[in-house]
Amino acid sequence: MSDHKTNIECLRQRIVSVCSRISRNPEEIRIIAASKYADPGQILEVSNLGISEFGENRAEELKEKYEIVQDRVIWHFFGHLQTRKIRFVVPIVEYIHSIDSMHTLEKVNREAFLIGKIQKILMEVNVSGETTKYGMQTDEVEFFLQKSGNYNNIRIEGFMTLAPLTDDRRILSEVFSKLLEILNKSKEKYPGLKLKELSMGMSNDFETAIENGATMVRIGSLIFK
Repeated sequence: MSDHKTNIECLRQRIVSVCSRISRNPEEIRIIAASKYADPGQILEVSNLGISEFGENRAEELKEKYEIVQDRVIWHFFGHLQTRKIRFVVPIVEYIHSIDSMHTLEKVNREAFLIGKIQKILMEVNVSGETTKYGMQTDEVEFFLQKSGNYNNIRIEGFMTLAPLTDDRRILSEVFSKLLEILNKSKEKYPGLKLKELSMGMSNDFETAIENGATMVRIGSLIFK
């Protein structure tokens, strides 16, 4: 049995375990393999083991890996999206997790329009308030949702956040539960948007994220180590 196969089986078992504790269906949780440190061969091996979605942090690396892997997997983009890189990213990815400004949204919408695509996006929210992190502030979310209706080539599916690097589950739960609260309030106020996704939790904190409503977990080292 390959290390990747063992890693994926252990990861799935942990997801089933946490879902069992909180009465969630593990099928609700989408594993997005964070392939930043994986080469195309490793991505294809992992995809053959049942992981179909992969995410990259840098546009250049996404483009390079896509040239080899192509559409044999579903691509996501997690990283801060520079304006000049949008034209590389939009044609490739199903989801962009890191939209945090109207300027970026406008440019993504424009690029999607040019290629006849509806781009799925997640709004990145800096729930923890850390100055070292990207993301809109929590009090900017409503304005963003109000304005998003002006753009026909994007579809907001939900929210993403990065938690502080800590082992303190209380702190992690506070951050993740706050994003869940934002999602629930936004769904109530803007039912037409059909918001549903919460991208939160990585290899070190995905179980706490699932306990607080995550639908997408971004897993790197637990798969590729």
